[in-house]
Amino acid sequence: MIDPIVVDLSRIQFAATAMYHFLFIPLTLGVALLLAIMESVYVMTGRPIWRQATLFWGILFGINFAMGVATGIVMEFQFGMNWSYYSQYVGDVFGAPLAIEGLMAFFLEATFIGLFFFGWDRLRPVAHLAVTWLMALGANFSALWILIANGWMQNPVGAKFNPDTMRMEVTNFVEVIFNPVAQAKFVHTVSAGYVVGSVFVLGISALFLLQGRYAELAKRSIVVAASFGLASALSVVVLGDESGYVATEHQKMKIAAMEAMYETEPAPAALTLFAIPGSDGRPAFQVQLPWVLGIITTRSLDRDLPGITELTEHAALRIANGIKAYVALNAIRANPGDTAARAEFDATQADLGYALLLKKYRPDVENATGEQIVTAALDTVPDVWPLFWSFRLMVGVGLFYIAFFALWFVKSSLHQIDRHRWLLRLALWTMPLPWIAAEAGWIIAEYGRQPWVVEGVLPTYYAASSLNFWDLVISLGFFMTVYSVLIVIMVWLMTRVIKAGPPHNLGLGLPGDAPALTTEIAA
Repeated sequence: MIDPIVVDLSRIQFAATAMYHFLFIPLTLGVALLLAIMESVYVMTGRPIWRQATLFWGILFGINFAMGVATGIVMEFQFGMNWSYYSQYVGDVFGAPLAIEGLMAFFLEATFIGLFFFGWDRLRPVAHLAVTWLMALGANFSALWILIANGWMQNPVGAKFNPDTMRMEVTNFVEVIFNPVAQAKFVHTVSAGYVVGSVFVLGISALFLLQGRYAELAKRSIVVAASFGLASALSVVVLGDESGYVATEHQKMKIAAMEAMYETEPAPAALTLFAIPGSDGRPAFQVQLPWVLGIITTRSLDRDLPGITELTEHAALRIANGIKAYVALNAIRANPGDTAARAEFDATQADLGYALLLKKYRPDVENATGEQIVTAALDTVPDVWPLFWSFRLMVGVGLFYIAFFALWFVKSSLHQIDRHRWLLRLALWTMPLPWIAAEAGWIIAEYGRQPWVVEGVLPTYYAASSLNFWDLVISLGFFMTVYSVLIVIMVWLMTRVIKAGPPHNLGLGLPGDAPALTTEIAA
């Protein structure tokens, strides 16, 4: 049996590296598309200021992209290092989209990034613009395949467990690709990335205006970022609603935990705005909006939304049924020709993963007691209050940025971008907020599906490698040290680029162009 501390350390290590990595991904998605928009304006108008803006933001994009690649490589090694049984159990399904993402990121996307930086004087303007758009699309397609893989972990469709190979195997790759959870996560995540990119560009541009530097570049960048950011912020909310609806269909326990809803409420359920936990962990005080949760999650007025108590009772039934699948599986392994065991397994295999929850308490699952079944069923409830507050933090930041970008859009339309210094300071001071919201979103997505590494199929406890305590402590310390150094390097590099300002080598015939660019790149 696996040591619970080893499992927890493995989870902490993967969560820490993933959250570090995700600091870079949304900025890559957002700035890449903004670069494509700015260069499109340059090609259509021929105005050098737009080329200057594209080059400047492109340098910051390149630094961020390099850091994203450096932090992302480690995560793929961790599947084999920390989660070897997971890799063996579902590698046939999970490996395919992960491999395609690698091809997208390291071949397609990286190739176009190289052409973006070194093709300005070698490609015609329209050809270089095509490269920039392909670079932006490559970044989005790279994210798509990662989220297809992650979406399958949330809703494992298009695959079936093979009792002869003891592995999950793909039965319909089209279902894996068009998994509704993956598609909802993709559009919601990339829209959040667009918000991050817009806030980044707007915030740095506001800094320039506060300092009285590069006003023309800053104003034009703000116009693009405000317009794109407003559309993106609205999209995040609308597409987040779709994610909630899909989660209600496939991850009911996550929704119940996010709302701290222990008992099933009459339809339509109320949305909790604020709650205070009592001594028993349940809400002792709460402020609710009638009907809102039911309408959002079920899109109806008559469908009940099950509470945690009802869902744990249902989980106990599935565990009991899964024990039958586990017994039948053992019979098949002992005698592959046992047709009766295969028939029993086919009838009950949907609940096999629930039986594996018992492995945490005893190796002989078939002899589990009623008390152990109830305890394992309670394990299907994730920690409620971290999810409850993470969701409200994410939603609160999202609503703030709708108002924020709407205000900036109005000011841009009225040519009042630099009229209010308090608004410029607000743009600068609130720059960290979209990253905080994005990280909160991943806490909801990943922490909310515990105790499953693959929803309903493979418990997290059962998926970890048999490492020892010090292996994980030393590697965790090493990764955190290296990642922290990388963060410091990225901030230092970006700060230097921002202080230096836009590059001067723009092919505009300015004196000293070439040496200026060489010096800035070297710096």
